[in-house]
Amino acid sequence: MRPHAALFLLPILLACSPPSSRVEPPCTSVTEDRVIQTGIASWYGPGFHGRPTASTCLYNQNELTAAHRTLPLGSRILVTNLENGYATEVTINDRGPFVRGRIIDLSFAAGKILGMLEPGTVPVRLEVIAGGPHKIRSIPNSLDYTLQLGAFSHLENAEQLRERLSHSHAGVSVVPMQAKDARYYRVQLGSFVNRSVAEARAHQLSQAGLPVIVRER
Repeated sequence: MRPHAALFLLPILLACSPPSSRVEPPCTSVTEDRVIQTGIASWYGPGFHGRPTASTCLYNQNELTAAHRTLPLGSRILVTNLENGYATEVTINDRGPFVRGRIIDLSFAAGKILGMLEPGTVPVRLEVIAGGPHKIRSIPNSLDYTLQLGAFSHLENAEQLRERLSHSHAGVSVVPMQAKDARYYRVQLGSFVNRSVAEARAHQLSQAGLPVIVRER
């Protein structure tokens, strides 16, 4: 082959070469009203089967579920294995993974569909399909926490508690919550970026006789 012909083919070969296998750091974007996150997925199975999840449901390794650090519990997402193109829908019902560099922990059933049981971890793309009552515009890196001091079916009762507590505590608010068949009003106090700090504040309030629940915001 003549030297100038080789130089002509070089950019074509580079353009057609396969993509690098290097995995990019986790990132989040929004495409056509769908929130997308990419990163590394793992799976968990027999050792956790039958144990309670963060949603209070028992973990069933044969159901299409997953653990995510910040997506609202009950969210539906589409997970795609970027190495083979296999995809499946899962419901977020647990918190995790807590291993650095991973963005989702899939059930045994979901991991099997994606063909990732043997390697254990694979690069994936997450696409939020539905957030339940939550409008998901982004995927935060960490959760915020708040203290729930009461929940009422009537706004007037929630406002009365908020008014009474506001005389001695700052940052008390009423937050509506839409359930399947009813609307509730939560009386909440504060916003905490660390659960342990929220629990310490909850302990102080409980010592003063207030029933307190630490909740994810």
